[in-house]
Amino acid sequence: MGAAHTALKPKKKEQTVERRSFLKQASVAGVAAAGISAPAIAAAEPNIQWRITSSFPKSLETIYGGAEQLSKRVSDLTDGKFQIKVHAAGEIVPGLQALDAVQNGTVQACHTCGYYYVGKNKTFAFDTAVPFGLSSRQQAAWMYYGGGLQLMREFLRDYKVISFYGGNTGTQMGGWFRNPVKSLADVKGLKIRIPGIGGEVWSRLGAVPQTLAGGDIYPALEKGTIDAAEWVGPYDDEKLGFYKVAKNYFYPGWWEPGPQISFYVNLDEWAKLPKSYQAAFEVATAEAAIAMQAEYDAKNPQALVRLLQAGVKLHKYPADIMKAAQKATFELYEEEAAKNASFKKVYTEWKKFRGIEQGWFSLAESGLESFMYANRVK
Repeated sequence: MGAAHTALKPKKKEQTVERRSFLKQASVAGVAAAGISAPAIAAAEPNIQWRITSSFPKSLETIYGGAEQLSKRVSDLTDGKFQIKVHAAGEIVPGLQALDAVQNGTVQACHTCGYYYVGKNKTFAFDTAVPFGLSSRQQAAWMYYGGGLQLMREFLRDYKVISFYGGNTGTQMGGWFRNPVKSLADVKGLKIRIPGIGGEVWSRLGAVPQTLAGGDIYPALEKGTIDAAEWVGPYDDEKLGFYKVAKNYFYPGWWEPGPQISFYVNLDEWAKLPKSYQAAFEVATAEAAIAMQAEYDAKNPQALVRLLQAGVKLHKYPADIMKAAQKATFELYEEEAAKNASFKKVYTEWKKFRGIEQGWFSLAESGLESFMYANRVK
């Protein structure tokens, strides 16, 4: 009976072909009935020009390149009708004022990190990374399928922007130090460039955190205005030349386990876009995000080899610093959740998701990786 029954049913592939054929015919018939040709509909879409400001310099082509890829793909997908001109940090506004430029309508969009704006509200940090939080894969899972994007968009509505996942660097390094820190005692009074909640945790450990844009870090480190600085990872750090003025390179970047970069768009400008242009923009942001992560994963290992050949010394953070930092981190979260409703709303859901993700990753991913990395075949 099963075989006979199957023979009477069209195969799935045939059903799909038939459905597509029907939809295509219906679409053509509908257009013909309206007396309009398909090319005329495309031609009816308006020419739109936007500006997007980046929080990053052009020299860091991987992270800055996310905005350039967005621009190119949007143009390709709209036959050149939707053009987005990319501006590096400092061309229109400083890198750390990108969100403000979108809010006030100076530009239509920006490519930035949410945690640059924790001075407005610490909830922004969840849109990038929080200490001892999610890896890059876990961050993407939370955003796309764990409710993260919806939560952040609800929060960001008050700032007149809509957000899109726009890249990830992967777990970052722990920063460059003029002199190595050997224990928690060495942290007291340390002047370190680090933004976001990570900076607040360092402050609780006794350090003096400072927020500086990427292009301002090298001179501050060179002059001794700061004792240490974190940025991204080997590839970008090499380009910025930190190893020339600080030879001690620490790991891991416990405050940035999977930092996301975001596209923020002015809500009013977004609403003006034709639906097809909105779709093109969303597709382009996803492509830019995938490309950025892949490029960093390919380039960072090679850059680290070059840095070590240049005399850089690798250091693992002492256990007492790691433990103290984790303790201070979750104390901060609980304190903030008790007084900040928006933070509590996101943190509560994020914490649940994190617990489940870490359980799975510790079993499947870490189980295999721990063996392979300890028993590498050369």
